[in-house]
Parts: sequence; structure tokens; C-alpha cells
Amino acid sequence: MNAPVVYRLPRTHRIEIATSAARLQEIAPAWAALWQRAGGLVFQHPDWISAWWRTTSHRDRRDLRIGLVWRGERLEAVIALATFRRSGIRVLEWAAKDHCDYGDVLFAPDGDPDILPQLWQCILDHGGFDLVYLNRLLPDARFQALLSAAAPGRGRILQPNHRSEISYRVAGAGQSGAQWFESQSKKTRQNYRRGRKFMEEGGALRFRLMDAHEAREPVLERLAALKRLWLAKHGRVSDLFDEGSAALAALVSVLAELGLLRIFVLERNDAIIAVSINFEQYGTMMAFVTTYDPAFERASPGMVLMMDYIQWSLDRGLTTVDFLSGGEDFKRRFATQSVILSSVMGGRSLRGRLAALADRARHATNSWRSEKPSKQAELAAE
Repeated sequence: MNAPVVYRLPRTHRIEIATSAARLQEIAPAWAALWQRAGGLVFQHPDWISAWWRTTSHRDRRDLRIGLVWRGERLEAVIALATFRRSGIRVLEWAAKDHCDYGDVLFAPDGDPDILPQLWQCILDHGGFDLVYLNRLLPDARFQALLSAAAPGRGRILQPNHRSEISYRVAGAGQSGAQWFESQSKKTRQNYRRGRKFMEEGGALRFRLMDAHEAREPVLERLAALKRLWLAKHGRVSDLFDEGSAALAALVSVLAELGLLRIFVLERNDAIIAVSINFEQYGTMMAFVTTYDPAFERASPGMVLMMDYIQWSLDRGLTTVDFLSGGEDFKRRFATQSVILSSVMGGRSLRGRLAALADRARHATNSWRSEKPSKQAELAAE
């Protein structure tokens, strides 16, 4: 068992780097209290990190690096990180990276912001990794301010990385679901009605929010099976939906226990043909996982379900529907806003610095190759 490393600082603060599951469990109450005070997203809740750690694959290649700032017995800041070994490089990344759409520092609203650069420096000094890669940073993420405030030297190893993602949202403050629906294009409204009509030909079609006391296991098994079909078709993988994996159920249980879970289903004769695992925080409906039965693809059941839960959300006074990360066309189709999620990278060791240089070189080469045909076409046109 790895003992936590504690750094003594002037005044009343101390910094700790927690690296064991046992310590993660011990600090959970103080962490949860900070999460409540700071208004954090579920991705920064200790139960979310613990659920991921209990169920994650390749545990032998991972280590926890949870940075903590204490003021007496009160927790004031948390950076939930972990290392992962791939291709001989130890990478420091967000804990639960694959299941966290918006990584960030959790920070007390009355905390001392000057302590955060010191926390980051202590994480660097503690080591155990070669390369830092932190992605899906919102423009107003607390970590952005930490970067700009970092002291010169190793605290400034991070630089903007070329990788970015997009987050699409529906901003619907002040309008009802019906008003939003009527604001869509004629073609979109027609496609929705045609899809419902097609699905209703074989039985009774019903959209609903699952009751909190309903058994979730059959729905999650159905969702995972449908998602595996989709992943196989598109040549992708995700251990969240592996047969026999406990990860999805563990994360959904966290949402349920925190009172955030919203599972929307589209059923025909009580058989699920589309499902969306969502959660609701701070007036926003967030879509975590959505899938549908490919046997009904002609009717676009995923689109029908999205339009239904968007209307449901607006009718209940929510101001935003957030599709989280991912620039898929079906999200863009309904979005009224988009946000670019940035990333940063930096090498701590020589091996890490070489890996960061190689990453930049590959990106520059690929960009040059993609630009070259267009330049040649311009010259030919002249």
C-alpha cells in the first residue's frame, strides 16, 4: 500500500499526494463536502473516481495521483489524476479520463488561489510519470488559470496541444419544448414525425423517463449490447460496454445515489429501441451515453429520442441540454451553441520531452501533407 506524501507549507496549508485506493476512501467525506461547496460536476466527485478505479481495466498499468490541499482538517482543492503506461511512456492524465468529459481542479470558493501553483509543482516533484496530457478543458476551467499562474521553471512545462474536441449544446432558456420543436426546420419536424409513424406501425410507441425505483440492470444490459454492435460496426472499442464489465453499472449507480440520474427510453410494446443515460446538474441536462437498436435505423430512433428528451427538459425549466464532448453530426444538427475543449501536454522526463516533441512533429507533418494538395490545386488554377 502506498502511503500518501505530505508537503508542509507556511501558514496553515499542507499539500498531499494520495496514491492508494485506501487513502481515496478515507478522504472521500472531505472531498464530497468540497464538491458540494465548490459546485463541482459529477466528474470531480470522489464516488465517480472511486467507481472508475474499482472497475477500470489494465489496473496493473495505472497508478493514482490525487493532489490535495488541506487547511487544517478542511479540504480546499483536489486535482484527481492518474498515470497510465503506454508504449513505454508513463502518462499523467485525468483520473477516469475516458469517462470524464470536463476535467478540472475542484477548488473551494473561499480558498487561496495562490496555493494551486504550489499544488501543481508538488505533483511534478512527486513524479512517477514522463509525460503530462490533460484534455477536454473548458475555456473557463479552473485549471486554465492555474497554468497561467504557474511559477517559471518546471511548473510551466505544459503547453497547448493541437488536439481539441467540440461540445455541442442546446440553449433553450425561456422557451417550452413545443416552441423549441416548432423552431426546427420543416424537414427536421417531418423526419421526426415520419420516424415515430414508422415505429408505431409495429406496436405502441412510448417515450418516458424511467422511474428512480425501476430495476436498471436490464436497461443497462440492453444499452451495452446495442453499443457493442455500434462499436463493432464503426471499428471502435470501449471497455465501458465490454461484456461482463462492471464499469457502466458502477458509474450509473453514482449518478443515481447523487440524485442526478435521468434515463430516457423509447419503447415499442415495452421493448427498448433507444435509450439515453443522462444526468441533470445546475439547470442543465447532460447526455452521457445514447444508443439505439440498428434494426430501426430507418426510423432514426436516436434522433426521435433526443428530440423528446430535449422537449422534456425545456418543459421542466432547464436552460441547457449539453451533449458533452464529441462533434458527431447528430449533435450538431440540434445545437445552438458550441464550445471548443482544449488540451495541454508537456514532458517531465527526457523520455517525456522527446515524446512531446515527436507528437508535435507528427502533427506538423500531417498538417503539411493535408495542406499540400490544396496549395497544388490553387497553383494549377492560376
